[in-house]
Amino acid sequence: MPRIFDFGGREVERSTTVAGLRALKGSGRHAAQVTAETADEAAAAEAAGIEMVVCRAVNVPKVREGSKKVFVTAALGFADAVTADEVLRTAFSAIVAGADAVVTGRGWDTVKMLSAEQIPVMGHLGFVPRKSTWVGGVRAVGKTADEALELFDRFRRLEDAGAFAVECEVIPAAVMAEINRRTGLVTVSLGSGRDADVIFLFTSDICGEAKRLPRHARAWGDLASLHRQVRDERVRALSGFRADVVSGGYPGEAETARIADDELDRFRAALDGSKL
Repeated sequence: MPRIFDFGGREVERSTTVAGLRALKGSGRHAAQVTAETADEAAAAEAAGIEMVVCRAVNVPKVREGSKKVFVTAALGFADAVTADEVLRTAFSAIVAGADAVVTGRGWDTVKMLSAEQIPVMGHLGFVPRKSTWVGGVRAVGKTADEALELFDRFRRLEDAGAFAVECEVIPAAVMAEINRRTGLVTVSLGSGRDADVIFLFTSDICGEAKRLPRHARAWGDLASLHRQVRDERVRALSGFRADVVSGGYPGEAETARIADDELDRFRAALDGSKL
């Protein structure tokens, strides 16, 4: 496992590095990436051998509590950091807190600004949910030759802006394969087939927590049923508590502190004396 100094100056071990991810290109090997917003999710990812996780920038400290080893990419939300100064401040705060890279769906100038500071930047191309009005709805991007060519031009512009990687969301697999062979960017496939360097899915989908799975996702677990059991057990317990409160069954002697009889008599006498 590579040993590096992180942006906070700490000597650490990481499951992979920017250099390690770049070395995946053309190797036939893949890394796995999932989402993690809590220490528990990060710890589970590390225990499962997952190399990379994505979290919101504000949650980097929580994620690092759960795993010191996974490669963490901090997402810079559109509203979390708007101006150039805010973007830089948020990015530096995230990497100093333990992130290894940042991901942004912002424009080329933002990517250039971040990469100029040697912050590893991941872009976001293909179907970008928050920008879906531009493509007319929830759909794959690159299903015509013209649209695929326009998409490839965006890959080239992103690489020219200094990004090292790109999240590729819902791009036709054959188009993704052609682009991947022609770009120096580390490609991260979310619903864009296997011909990428990193394969990405949301932890909620993997663990079976989502009400509806996207077409590109698959569930290997059924946490939804466990959540229902927890919810039902919580309601059962709370109902029992209320019923015993109403009936007088709670609190009982076992749940009540006691005072010795002689001490109680002295207390009562003192109270009665104070009324005189």
